[in-house]
Amino acid sequence: MAQPCTTTVASPSQTVQISRDHPTVIIGERINPTGRKKVLAALQAGEFDLVRQEALAQVQAGAGILDVNAGVPGADEPMLMGQLIAAIREVTDAPLCIDSANPLTLEAALSSYEGKALVNSVNGEKKSLEAILPLVKTHQAAVIGLCMDDDGIPETPQERLKVAGSILEEAARLGIPAEDVIIDPLTLTMGSDHHAGAITLETIRLVVEELGVNVGLGASNVSFGLPDRPMLNMTFLAMAIQAGASCPITNPLAAGIRTTVLAADLALGRDEYGTRWIKAFRQRKEAVEP
Repeated sequence: MAQPCTTTVASPSQTVQISRDHPTVIIGERINPTGRKKVLAALQAGEFDLVRQEALAQVQAGAGILDVNAGVPGADEPMLMGQLIAAIREVTDAPLCIDSANPLTLEAALSSYEGKALVNSVNGEKKSLEAILPLVKTHQAAVIGLCMDDDGIPETPQERLKVAGSILEEAARLGIPAEDVIIDPLTLTMGSDHHAGAITLETIRLVVEELGVNVGLGASNVSFGLPDRPMLNMTFLAMAIQAGASCPITNPLAAGIRTTVLAADLALGRDEYGTRWIKAFRQRKEAVEP
């Protein structure tokens, strides 16, 4: 099995290290107008109070990195991304994951970002590799690589592993080290294919064993269209962490998500003497006591 590597993401005052040898890092997903009507309406109105609230709440709930997406239809995305980052910086200095496939947006955000950002994302498509990876190299960022290419999303774990390898090869050609590439095996819903979760879990295992890089994933996608989504999300998230996922993109405010991550870390020996688990338990107990 390949040795674990460490991906560093930083702001001016905070550094987050992602590694299978360290506790799992939650990337908070909630600053995203896609599928979130309240966030979309607020951004369309030029209001950022909700963004500030979401940023602070996610950090308080255990997110180590915040994903930031400015994909509002018809908006000037580079300008809006800058406004979002400025609003977030008013309440937290947590490291950020710049979520855009638009090179102009990424260029603007990375040029002004203080620290080492995470880019979400590049994929194995030729045009994506050519547009995104040079920006990652120029600004010395880290990047999430999606296991899809010009032929779409591969159906098998072995094919997804091959795409992951191709992304890493192109990154290396440009001088981007493997530790700065986080692979996303892609999580599709089990509502349309009951094999989807198993395919993702096996892809994680293969990427960890063959490539050794860190693995992230959109964990909540697995339950889309199915009943009792929280239970499915928590179970799948724990299994993904056991398989090797080190930085899931998920909602830390959802009931049970942070507890699931803490429990998985403790079970995998990443919580010395259970101190993080005990501290979180006491905080939960204090929150419900009168």
